[in-house]
Amino acid sequence: MSTQIVLPRVMQVGAGASQEIPNVLASLGCKRPLIVTDKVMVELGYAARIQQHLQQHRVFPDVFDATVPEPTVGSIQAGVEQARAGDYDCIIALGGGSPIDSAKAIAVLAKHGGQMRDYKFPRIVLESGLPVIAVPTTAGTGSEVTRFTIITDEACDEKMLCVGIGFMPVAALVDYELTLSLPPRITADTGIDALTHAIEAYVSKKANPYSDAQALAAMRLIAPNLRRAYHDGADEEARKSMMLGSTLAGVAFSNASVALVHGMSRPIGAFFHVPHGLSNAMLLPAVTAWSIPAAPERYADCARAMGLANERDDTETANRKLIAELEALNDELQVPSPEGFGIERQRFFELLPVMAEQALASGSPGNNPRVPEVDEIIELYRQLW
Repeated sequence: MSTQIVLPRVMQVGAGASQEIPNVLASLGCKRPLIVTDKVMVELGYAARIQQHLQQHRVFPDVFDATVPEPTVGSIQAGVEQARAGDYDCIIALGGGSPIDSAKAIAVLAKHGGQMRDYKFPRIVLESGLPVIAVPTTAGTGSEVTRFTIITDEACDEKMLCVGIGFMPVAALVDYELTLSLPPRITADTGIDALTHAIEAYVSKKANPYSDAQALAAMRLIAPNLRRAYHDGADEEARKSMMLGSTLAGVAFSNASVALVHGMSRPIGAFFHVPHGLSNAMLLPAVTAWSIPAAPERYADCARAMGLANERDDTETANRKLIAELEALNDELQVPSPEGFGIERQRFFELLPVMAEQALASGSPGNNPRVPEVDEIIELYRQLW
């Protein structure tokens, strides 16, 4: 049986990749870009740097900087309106996963109209929007190489998973130098997000030989370097490995899908505004331990790829080492519990049935080696508290 692999048309990887935007625009025949980013990227001067570089090539982009963490239907609307009103032929998505996810949504809505809810899973979006050139500034989401975007419908606090090649950027410029100034908290949250992508892609029921190769390579890069990047943000070798590992993990899960951790993570983010990578980190040890009995060999492969176990370790030993490492990683990277994050206990428990239903409806839990019922998801949420 064959597997369809979907990737950006152009990928530029390594130091200085973000400086190649003029050449990439020229190769795509684009001359009028809109930069979609957030206010942090503007304040740090990243957006101005790209503008100035493009102006030297007679390209004069405008900037939309009103994207927000965990983007919502409302937060992208002004970008949709600006993209529709301007004579833009492409979008440069600059920032972490939220600006890139926002840019993907804006690109499709600006060209094809409708509401974001019209595009949510189980619909598969094949219609191409404005071309998106993604320039990630975090080593985590992998959004620059995925055919997914996640937008929250604030009317019902639902994180909508939107899927299809219509959301795949046409180009990804992966420049680790843009991550050197990331603070430790964002480094940790995005790094564990990338590790979760790699693990879930490898154990997913939709895994295939291509995605397996990318996922294992990602784990080999991320596992030995996440702590290094967290403790010393100026460690260029660690940053380089994390950035490439994040992108490979994105390629892996875009072509295999994520699973139960992501399905359960989205409702926590929607209802309690927990950053996506952080809610994944909260869930990863418990969900992995619950899932191992259904795919022990696959999880043992993860432990070996991460350097936690060797070929002499049997499967059970390797999986014990995997769980111990995931728990130790959360401790060292100071991942809080839901209570530690500040979530109110009564509201958390009141919402468990709704969160469990939303998690299942996203489709991701169905890819898990061990597929849960609603009651089992509720119990996992209870354990998380």
